[in-house]
Amino acid sequence: MLWTKYFIPTVKEVPADAIAVSHKLMLRAGLIRQVAAGAYTYLPLGYRVLQNVTNIVRQEMNRAGAVELHMPAMQPVEWWEETGRVEAMGETLIHLPDKVFRRGTVLGPTHEEVITEIARAYLKSHKQLPITLYQIQTKFRDEARPKSGVLRTREFLMKDAYSFHVDKASLDETYQVMYDTYCRIYQRCGLPYQPVEADSGPIGGDASHEFMVICDAGEDYLVRSNDGSVCASLERAVVGPVPDAGCNGQQPLQEVHTPGLSTIDQVSQFLKCRPQDMIKTLVYNADGSNVVALVRGDHEVNEAKLRRYLGAKSLALATPREIEAVTGAPVGFAGPAGLKARIVADQAVTVMHNAVTGANKADYHVTGVNPDRDFEITESGDIRYATPEDHSPSGSALSFHKCIEVGHVFKLGTKYSAAMGATYADEKGEVRPLIMGCYGIGVNRIMAAAVESFHDEGGICWPMGIAPFRVLVVALDVRDEQVMQTARTMHDRLESEGVETLLDDRDARAGFKFKDADLIGIPIRITVGRKSLTEGVVEYKRRNSDEVRRISPDNVISLVLDEVGRG
Repeated sequence: MLWTKYFIPTVKEVPADAIAVSHKLMLRAGLIRQVAAGAYTYLPLGYRVLQNVTNIVRQEMNRAGAVELHMPAMQPVEWWEETGRVEAMGETLIHLPDKVFRRGTVLGPTHEEVITEIARAYLKSHKQLPITLYQIQTKFRDEARPKSGVLRTREFLMKDAYSFHVDKASLDETYQVMYDTYCRIYQRCGLPYQPVEADSGPIGGDASHEFMVICDAGEDYLVRSNDGSVCASLERAVVGPVPDAGCNGQQPLQEVHTPGLSTIDQVSQFLKCRPQDMIKTLVYNADGSNVVALVRGDHEVNEAKLRRYLGAKSLALATPREIEAVTGAPVGFAGPAGLKARIVADQAVTVMHNAVTGANKADYHVTGVNPDRDFEITESGDIRYATPEDHSPSGSALSFHKCIEVGHVFKLGTKYSAAMGATYADEKGEVRPLIMGCYGIGVNRIMAAAVESFHDEGGICWPMGIAPFRVLVVALDVRDEQVMQTARTMHDRLESEGVETLLDDRDARAGFKFKDADLIGIPIRITVGRKSLTEGVVEYKRRNSDEVRRISPDNVISLVLDEVGRG
């Protein structure tokens, strides 16, 4: 491919709101162009990368025995109502109510409902199982704040797969196959990935893993312990018990007037205490019933943990009216004493002494609060987010790393099949719900994560497996016939060997060409110039190395083939 015949609109300036490195470099390198908030055109270089990632995903899914299909983006909302996910997805689910024929439809952020409807229509016998179906397709989510380029968008490309089974053993076997397949995909894409234990979120299911890439642009966190006993997403990371620091004596209860002071920071400053000396009392609605969660003032309730503890299908903070009905006070003045609701305390609350809580009375708090004396704790557990001060259950220190999620695998069980009536007949003819697994990969995110992981001050350094071209031949002195003949010959020979090669045949200064070469990040650069040819050599350089090798034009081809083969 000749640069002058291709379309590579590199630019020097990027929008001021481009903060993430991948966003900046993908714009500057002419890979993407924003169409609207959360929606991008993939320009030719960017689309080649996207296709390379897609091809790797497809090859590995086929190798794992999955069967590809294609499902529509537009879905009947009634199927989502069957599974209860209209409420679970909330405002991120895009409804299409503006025309008669579109009423009752949504744009799919995922396809569990559609695939389950296919299964209930066609998978009737145990003899058809197990089977894994997958697609690579555009998805839609109404992100309130799309940002960071293609890392958080409203329209994105995703590979989603779904497996169907007769029992848990079969699901476990396919789950491991998919887990191993994901590892191969990320290895081939050149990503420094990390599998972690994860929460299933609104997808549901009883077990899941996320595949993370550690980088500063990430919006998720993974938590690791020094001894390796914990490696999980922040939503899933467990913490060890907080020790009891002891108490020099229980203080008497004292009601304090705190007019208009309803936050932890406001009250702690007013009372000259620490946030960790306060008990935060939060009222939730869990499957239609009120539940009160207690955490230390410097901690945050982990709703994923709380939902799992309660075994709840839905969990949301109570409305101000519900909070006042439970506590007798407006938001910000709740405390555990005297509440007529189920109370679940985080373990750290159970070892607190002489704490500060709301008084269940407008504009008042109470000091000297002690568990057991002033309120009873009948249920406690790990229901909060881990913090850097925590340790793992084994006592090992925890470290926190920002990361990008590039994939997620779930054991769904019968969540969707039971809700939608997707059943099969077993060997005895008894009808049972299908057991399901779900496996998703963010194709666009792999692309962005690679840029975040591999770049320098000059631009992108693409991994060999997903680079838009593997070799860039830079012709200097393009008006020199020998230079252009040598450059074209190398280009043609490499292309004939199946090596995607771009020939920079622009009549431009060497420095300008080299800056563009570094910016777009093609792994191997071969420079052909008049001066070097008089010495019988061309220059060979890897994008991720400062070393420049001078090699004969004939020998450079075999070197490239060897390098490309090794990645």
